[in-house]
Amino acid sequence: MIGILISVFVFAFLILFSGQFLRAVYYRFLALFPLGLFVYFGYYLINLQWEENLILAYEWIPSLGINMDFKIDGLSVLFSLLITGIGTLIYFYAADYLKHSPYLNRFYCYLTLFMGAMLGLVLSDNLIGIFIFWELTSISSFFLIGFNNEDENSRKSAMTAFAITGLGGFFLLSGLLLIANITGTYSIAELLNSTELIQNHSLYVLILIFIFAGAFTKSAQFPFHFWLPGAMAAPTPVSAYLHSATMVKAGIYILARFTPVLSDGFIWNNTLMIVGGITMIYGAFHSIFRTDMKSILAYSTVSALGIIVFLLGIGTDYAIYAAVTFILVHALYKACLFLVTGIVDHTVHSRDLNLIGGLGKLMPAVAAAAFIASLSSAGVPLTFGFLSKDLIYESTLSIAQWGIWLTALAILTNVFLACSGFLAGIKPFIGKLGQMPVYFHKPTLFLWLPVVILSSLSLLYGIFPSIPDNGILKYTFQAVSGQETGIYLKVWHGFNTVLLLSVLTIALGIALFLLIPYLRKPLENVYKLESVSPQSLTEGFGEFFRRFAFVYTRLMHNGYLRNYLIVIVIFITVLVGYRLFTTIEIQLITEDLSGFRVYEFVVFIIILVSTYYTLRTTSRLTAIASLGIIGYCLCLIFVFYGAPDLAMTQFAIDTLTVVLFVLVLFKLPAFLPFRNKKIIVRDGLISLGFGGLIMLITLQSLIYPASKEISRFYAENAYVLAKGKNVVNVILVDFRGFDTLIETIVLSIAALGVFGILKYRGINEEAD
Repeated sequence: MIGILISVFVFAFLILFSGQFLRAVYYRFLALFPLGLFVYFGYYLINLQWEENLILAYEWIPSLGINMDFKIDGLSVLFSLLITGIGTLIYFYAADYLKHSPYLNRFYCYLTLFMGAMLGLVLSDNLIGIFIFWELTSISSFFLIGFNNEDENSRKSAMTAFAITGLGGFFLLSGLLLIANITGTYSIAELLNSTELIQNHSLYVLILIFIFAGAFTKSAQFPFHFWLPGAMAAPTPVSAYLHSATMVKAGIYILARFTPVLSDGFIWNNTLMIVGGITMIYGAFHSIFRTDMKSILAYSTVSALGIIVFLLGIGTDYAIYAAVTFILVHALYKACLFLVTGIVDHTVHSRDLNLIGGLGKLMPAVAAAAFIASLSSAGVPLTFGFLSKDLIYESTLSIAQWGIWLTALAILTNVFLACSGFLAGIKPFIGKLGQMPVYFHKPTLFLWLPVVILSSLSLLYGIFPSIPDNGILKYTFQAVSGQETGIYLKVWHGFNTVLLLSVLTIALGIALFLLIPYLRKPLENVYKLESVSPQSLTEGFGEFFRRFAFVYTRLMHNGYLRNYLIVIVIFITVLVGYRLFTTIEIQLITEDLSGFRVYEFVVFIIILVSTYYTLRTTSRLTAIASLGIIGYCLCLIFVFYGAPDLAMTQFAIDTLTVVLFVLVLFKLPAFLPFRNKKIIVRDGLISLGFGGLIMLITLQSLIYPASKEISRFYAENAYVLAKGKNVVNVILVDFRGFDTLIETIVLSIAALGVFGILKYRGINEEAD
């Protein structure tokens, strides 16, 4: 398995670097690669009949318990088949859709990277592995959504999607690490034995918050849903792939995978029901008053994702079976409708339902495929969607307390989704044929064949439900619920309440579709609430944060070195002073202080005089010379108190600093005797405060006994560990090697700066 994933990433970069040598026509053959992967995972589907689960273990960091383990079960195989199967059709479709793009090699590289990341995510059995591939999906989708990087809208959409999903990834990592810390394992398979330990832990609620944050942001749950409609700025093949079967279902996968581990029957289930219920009705309602085909499909995708989360929240056998069935149902009809939208846009260069119509006369095969897909989205009998809709109603009706209300919510959602499916899949192809542009051209085989395949599968699985039922769905149910099922998909369940509700849904969906032209203006009043929508509120917060950052930057980072030093000194003075006066009892020193020696007193007087001249002089060179004298006096103090290494370092730094300042100031205009009494008083007070604090700390350090543990450690281990007899040298070179290295780098940079200035002066003098 690890070889398969490596081959995907290698293949991606081979496409990138060899793309300039490939003609557009050859990209059609790249579809053979995901097709081969589809066949490979199909073998594991057959293998599930004899072996329930299969763990493929590869050591990575065994000392930390982090391995690249992969789990083959119904859930991972279902997603792997969707990723590679629909991926094959997208590869085939995009070769013609984007054949005129100069960056086709980049597109296929990004697409392959994304496919590999998604496969790694759904196959990983290690918590760290899941997070790594989770982030790779965010990164690769960022490049795919922003593929048209010259378009500002594409760049903004890519950044928004990356920011939202990236933030969710941070919370997901936190939740996964908490789980690993509680259970002591990173293996998801082993977590099944620790469900009670996790659910009874005091951090259980926090874990749920983190996992929900990651899953809800990735799968566009309310209020994080708005990045998905914005991502429609991506090329249509990207929308069809990411937003029907792969990226947006990554959060669904996480919820399904952790359902056996984290589902407690109350917090987990109720949260999913509430968030999923709000999302599904919100997205479905917003989908019916859009006129752009991709926008309709985007909001209906949000609603569909909400339905799956809602069903996982219900948590009964019927609900889980409905959820896993709807994952496959939605992937087939939504990918088909997205690709149909791309064909319409590619041929007539418009997706506006107010401008297009009657296209069924020009592209009958595409119209037939779109018609079947829209019927499946509406749950019409003999389509795959009909079976999933029946399971949804079975799930809601089985709830004793809130069954009627939840069923009513599901019916209303499905009515809106049926209408949106008719809008995107039927309306463009019926009615009068509008005036087609002069550049209209019929879709080629590479465009219409994938949509025909997808719609045919929706019809085939609707007529013969035993194919998906016995093939993959029952194994997926077992992976999510942890038990076998007695539920089977049937075309006919007899006359019952569920059938009545299905017929009612279809009838209301058709009625709403017919009434939409008359309801368009009233529905547009919803736009008046745009100012309080999650997207507007998030963008408003972002704008507020940007303005705050601008004000803060102008205040704290205004380009003046003196202001930086003032802020640093005040901060240190306040912080250290607060700590000193609140935790340490200040004591006055009355004895044990040695007197000045003559040479120390002389050096002290020189420092005072040099300080006075530095402050009072009107000459820059005199000020620099006085500062240099102060530095050299400090070097002498270091020597007096037995620190020759510090003295040599200080001497070198002071020398280079003086030379550097002199060379820089030599070219500046004459000194301006500008004095401001307020600034002088301010600087004086800051200096006195900082200096007094340092003096007080120094005096207090003489009173309190010093700890000799560090000194003894260096003395005892200098020769034993570092093989050096000079303890100071060993500390500088071995124990504090990086510190010494950085100091050396600083000195080298300063020396290079001095050399550069000297060299610059020499060149100018030669030019003169």
